[in-house]
Amino acid sequence: MSVQVEFPDEILLAVREDRAAFIRKAMIYTLGHLYSEGKISAGFAGQVLGCDRVEVYRRFAEHGFAVIDYPEEERAMEAAAGRAIAAEQQTK
Repeated sequence: MSVQVEFPDEILLAVREDRAAFIRKAMIYTLGHLYSEGKISAGFAGQVLGCDRVEVYRRFAEHGFAVIDYPEEERAMEAAAGRAIAAEQQTK
């Protein structure tokens, strides 16, 4: 199955990109969004993009998608631990 989405050519002019670059970005943004919603895996995204998971994570991160999903309480604990380590290093 294949899905086609049409964009007006004016978008290419507005973003100053060639068609191939725009298509690549649209694919990465679509896959990144689906990945962040938990609807697809990084492995599946890699199959679609033709790369391994490490490259998928790199591309997602470059386009603003979080590749590690911590629950809020874990993020807060990690941030507090990081601040404590930084404070300890400053006193040395």
